[in-house]
Amino acid sequence: MTTTSPAPTGTDGRAAWTDEQLDTVFAPVFARIAEGAVAREQGRTLAHDEVAALRAERFGALRLPVELGGYGATVRQQFRLLVDLAAAESNLPQALRVHWWYVDDLLLAAPGPDRDARLAAVAEGRLVGNAITEPGVGAIDRYRTTLTSDGDGYRLDGTKYYSTGSLYADQILVAADLDGQRVSVLVDGDAQGVVQHDDWDGFGQRLTASGTTEFHGVAVPRERVLGPGYGTEGRGWGTSYLQLVQLAVLAGIARRATDDVSAWVRERTRTFTHAPADLPRHDPLVQQVIGRLSAAAWSSRALVLAIAEQLDTLLAAGGEDPELLDRVELDVAHAQATIIPAVLDATTQLFEVGGASVTSEKLRLDRHWRNARVISVHNPLIYKLQSVGDHVLNGTDLPYAWSAGKR
Repeated sequence: MTTTSPAPTGTDGRAAWTDEQLDTVFAPVFARIAEGAVAREQGRTLAHDEVAALRAERFGALRLPVELGGYGATVRQQFRLLVDLAAAESNLPQALRVHWWYVDDLLLAAPGPDRDARLAAVAEGRLVGNAITEPGVGAIDRYRTTLTSDGDGYRLDGTKYYSTGSLYADQILVAADLDGQRVSVLVDGDAQGVVQHDDWDGFGQRLTASGTTEFHGVAVPRERVLGPGYGTEGRGWGTSYLQLVQLAVLAGIARRATDDVSAWVRERTRTFTHAPADLPRHDPLVQQVIGRLSAAAWSSRALVLAIAEQLDTLLAAGGEDPELLDRVELDVAHAQATIIPAVLDATTQLFEVGGASVTSEKLRLDRHWRNARVISVHNPLIYKLQSVGDHVLNGTDLPYAWSAGKR
């Protein structure tokens, strides 16, 4: 695949990229993506061109070592860039969040030809979406999407909802049932029998391509069955990792909201007869609103990066240390309970900086609250706080990979 960035090598030919080097490649891409955010929102235009730009720069290969064709980024470096991307377009980090988990899971796996081939695909720029959640009963009992033996391989049948990012992706990671066991299956997005729908109807994060995916007798080679699927009982680093992507999105939303509203206030000359200043930018009440937004953006980013550093330690140790797993899972839960209220409050209060004109559809400032509200309910905070309280009071295990559906 042709890329516009230089080969990811440092001064010794194999060094991981620094923050400054990564910014040289990706900051211009993010800037171009940010320019079209309002227009995409207004037209509900899926971000295919923007994903293509990320694919061309092999953004999905951030975590791959340089010798495997990646950038050698740490978890912290990756999440720093995810916050930056979320500030440009909040839909995209969420759309590709399973991709990041998939790559780190590959890096922890035992060496072998199948692993090497999948890592090479990531190095070339290929992206992975997901099809995990199911409507109705869902996976509280077992997945209704089934993998059935068929000759030398398998056949995949079922329907998934919230297939986030799959319309943008080259491959789809599917959670399925194989004779009562949860398994993960890797399917090409254009494979025969795969039918995707852009029917996500949420009022925020509209461009995540989180629609329905149908699988009708999709042929699956044995090497595409990757092992235990999402929702397997016990400790695992995946839930904290995936939740941290959601929090990185919130941090990016807060930063973009700060930038957008600040730019609007700086140019505004209209005010009110009873306002304490002639210009809104000199008004201490308006300044307070901007300060609240800025603080929410800064603190959210700081928490995300602090936990990303813990994930660096956890994954470097193999991702199985029970003490480290519990610590990171609990810290992500605490961060969730801190970041969500701060960002929701700030993106609500931002409308206090002006009169009715601040609600103009041309500005689409409402998208910041809508996007933050929708991303925040993907892991309901009321249940997370309850599980934390039960853990603190009674030593009850944290839920880790929970499932949704009818009980």
